[in-house]
Amino acid sequence: MTSTALDIARLGGTTMGTTWSVSLVAPRQRDLHPLHAGIQARLDEVVAQMSTWEAGSDLSRYNRADAGHYCVLPAETRHVLACAQAIAAASDGAFDPTIGPLVALWGFGAHAGERRAPDAITLQATRARCGWQRLHWQDDALLQPGGLELDLSAIAKGFGVDHVAAWLRSQGVDAALIEVGGELAGYGRKPDGQPWRVLVESAPEEDAHTDTPPRVLALEGKAVATSGDRWHQYQDDGVAYSHSLDPRSGTPVRQVAAAVTVVADDAMYADAWATALTVLGRDAGIALAEREGLAARFLERAADGPRETLSSAFQRLLDEQAA
Repeated sequence: MTSTALDIARLGGTTMGTTWSVSLVAPRQRDLHPLHAGIQARLDEVVAQMSTWEAGSDLSRYNRADAGHYCVLPAETRHVLACAQAIAAASDGAFDPTIGPLVALWGFGAHAGERRAPDAITLQATRARCGWQRLHWQDDALLQPGGLELDLSAIAKGFGVDHVAAWLRSQGVDAALIEVGGELAGYGRKPDGQPWRVLVESAPEEDAHTDTPPRVLALEGKAVATSGDRWHQYQDDGVAYSHSLDPRSGTPVRQVAAAVTVVADDAMYADAWATALTVLGRDAGIALAEREGLAARFLERAADGPRETLSSAFQRLLDEQAA
């Protein structure tokens, strides 16, 4: 089929409390309604399995289970949890899928409590309920040791992107750019032969002047995710509290970067690693990115304008795409 018979179609909808959009290459005569319905169905599957906002989800069922009960979880959820556990171990707990009670304690998430800093005793008791090391599997079933609450909000959107991409490939869509809540993945090429290109933010919104060059990434079988301080925060007694929680201390990260971007083969990994590196901060985050070979970029606020720090893998990616 010649490229002149192909067009870029754009579809969109809502999921996981945010929006999704897909640009895909398809013949002009192809009926797009089944594709739209299929994309929405794949994302609805992720919600039905992994949402803490849905009382009937598999994740919520696990979180409510009695101590000592083993819950059989779907293959997709097991896949996501395996990734989450691996990144928790590699980041020494900077990423932790069991921080649901802490998320609520600090006034975030589906079961948010009062938006104020908790007292030390309550914080200590809540931290005792968390810990990725408490996850114990028996075949396809996960033990509920008592009081453990999973929260996959820092990885599920990325998995949703991957889930949609895999399904689109199975439907004969040879090129697409998928976005869910800011997490992106692209594969194949547009009808003109060009790859999908996305702009990584170059400055915080309030900083109109910056010498930081725009970073444009070509997504050919790659995914990109960004975390940072632009999302979900509040003030209590003049102190700003970010939704980025450090599982190791049980408290919000104080100096959150304006943006932490990770490029990976899968959006799930990029999503989770962006969260882990945000928690670690620039110095420890870049050091870990170098050890793990991660393509990572930190963008921080500074008195003289945004400050950018790139891992060597991110710089190589830019160099390869510029060549």
